[in-house]
Amino acid sequence: MDKKILLVEDDERIREIVADYFIKEGFTLLQTEDGKKALEVYEVNKIDLIILDIMIPEIDGWSVCKRLRKVSDVPIIMLTARADEEDKLMGYELGADDYVTKPFSPRVLVAKSKTLLKRAEGTLGKDDGVLCLNGIEVNKLSRTVRIDDEVIELTYKEYELLLCFMENRDIVLSREVILSRVWGFDYFGDLRTVDTHVKKLRSKLTHKACCISTVIGMGYKFEVNRL
Repeated sequence: MDKKILLVEDDERIREIVADYFIKEGFTLLQTEDGKKALEVYEVNKIDLIILDIMIPEIDGWSVCKRLRKVSDVPIIMLTARADEEDKLMGYELGADDYVTKPFSPRVLVAKSKTLLKRAEGTLGKDDGVLCLNGIEVNKLSRTVRIDDEVIELTYKEYELLLCFMENRDIVLSREVILSRVWGFDYFGDLRTVDTHVKKLRSKLTHKACCISTVIGMGYKFEVNRL
């Protein structure tokens, strides 16, 4: 797989182990031990995915993730030694795409990375082309969203969430179903993650936000022709 991954981890042993697995899978792996260098490496390289430890020197992982999300939707997997759900919520709210708690299986990390890369390429979608509902246009080839011919900037997860709603229009989706389809079947995080992302997505949809309705006690639904 001809993809370039940036590993940001201050533990040299972990870097060595992870590097072995990714290189065997055909990835190009760049490494750095602190947040400042990570941002510098990202600026001069075309990075396809970032594996980012939270507790790193110079600039912590939270701050690196936040800065990257201002300029890029590159897939980000956060690494942490803590299994605290609040930490996971923080990561997702900042725009991280997945979360791995130490100690972890390098093979699982590789598998998660492959899945995110496929999603970023759009190869996990149902079909290619343009999906247009209620004046919201989603181009699955370019992964762009337009409202009234104006491009709307969404994070990776916000885009996946909107696409999930629109592909399942007029169907009530529970929070559990949304988590499995957008975050993956192996994600066991707090259901509030869905509510947080729906709130952010609605704010970016502005006058089209009402298309995503809350079904009390059940979940959410994208309603066609609700406007």
